[in-house]
Amino acid sequence: MMRVLRIIGTALLALVVAGGLAITIVPRFLDRIYYEGPASAHFDGARFFNPDGDDDTLRPPGKTGRRGFVWSYLTGSDGRPAWPDRVPVRTSRPAARVAGDRMRVTWIGHATVLIQTQGLNILTDPVFGDRAGPFGLGPRRVAAPGITFDDLPRIDVVLVSHNHYDHLELATLRRLWQRDRPTIVTSLGNDGVIAQSGARAVALDWGRRLALRPGITVAVTRNHHWGSRWFADRNRALWSSFVVTLPSGGNIFFAGDTGFGDGNWPREAAALGPIRFAMIPIGAFRFAPGQMASGAHIGPADAALVDQRLGAAHALPIHWGTFRLSYEAYRTPPALLALANACAGNAGFSPAPIGVAQDVPVYRAPAARPMMTRAAMLRCLDTPAARALR
Repeated sequence: MMRVLRIIGTALLALVVAGGLAITIVPRFLDRIYYEGPASAHFDGARFFNPDGDDDTLRPPGKTGRRGFVWSYLTGSDGRPAWPDRVPVRTSRPAARVAGDRMRVTWIGHATVLIQTQGLNILTDPVFGDRAGPFGLGPRRVAAPGITFDDLPRIDVVLVSHNHYDHLELATLRRLWQRDRPTIVTSLGNDGVIAQSGARAVALDWGRRLALRPGITVAVTRNHHWGSRWFADRNRALWSSFVVTLPSGGNIFFAGDTGFGDGNWPREAAALGPIRFAMIPIGAFRFAPGQMASGAHIGPADAALVDQRLGAAHALPIHWGTFRLSYEAYRTPPALLALANACAGNAGFSPAPIGVAQDVPVYRAPAARPMMTRAAMLRCLDTPAARALR
């Protein structure tokens, strides 16, 4: 009986997706113009683009084409390893504030992290809902938020990297805005999406900064991704990473959601000052057996290279273990990251459990190590141990 219900549910979901795709032949019904402004090195006057090339983000993941990918993903017929329905999470209740140079961080799940330092409470890509998608559809959360919404301290700053549903959730932003009136910082065009929640956001282009307090700014920085809420509004709003510059102790870097691209954007972020704490995605990278990255998502191999280029003293792997977005097994991202870090000689870039607060020491330059090329990393990972990870 349960199998029949799953088949029926899958068929209905496939019909919804097919209907959405069909509607895109008349894009005026779904297209949205989130931003209007002059053309630039990454905006053609209508849509944003990656200046290091878009070919990798335009191709559907995997090797079956867009329709084949969607169907195999919806039906589970791509041979993917099993994931748990739920994983245990021990929730925590953070302090109201953390003063001075002390820094305390808690991974809430996926790309949502609470950073407490200098008397500020900063929240990244807040998503507290049970599903990552529109109309109650989309992947279901397998790990509850590590901090319940009601146990969040008063939030001062929210960073929203782009408009995909697993990073920009209107219901959560509405609750935060009604409760705390935080300063919401995002990249161009996403303020129009966020406004649908009733909240107001400051939208900035890459390279622009917002002063929060003397000595504390948020810089919107480049990464390599794309944006869309529907099927026809692709790249109407910009995607970004962020650097929060602090008066002492080192800066904070949030990668958002990103592919590797030209691999230079981490160096651009590091040029703003030493990175004390970085949040780097490691999941949703495998859409075919053995794949090490997709165009829009770095995997552990590239994440280790990003960590090197940032020169981060401490880094937290995010964007894994919360919503199933791709092929890889549940524990593959952290297991493969350990192998990639060994290849690169990285230290200080290791997983933390959801909901467990971590103290981050002030910046101390990591030991010097040769910068590794992507080709060298892939050669180093061509081992039985890495190949055994599905």
